[in-house]
Amino acid sequence: MNMTEIRTIAKDRGIKYGKMNKTELIQTMQKQEGNPACFNTGQEGNCGQDQCLWITDCK
Repeated sequence: MNMTEIRTIAKDRGIKYGKMNKTELIQTMQKQEGNPACFNTGQEGNCGQDQCLWITDCK
């Protein structure tokens, strides 16, 4: 997912993203969802979030 798409989702969720990078923004949204902020932390496949919107971009 590109940053324009991610920012659109963030905006729809009421998140002010300012100068956040992709990882910061996705982790902020994960926290808002009540999920662990595990995007790009090396947890892919071990995080238990197999329905995560961001899993295809995760590392």
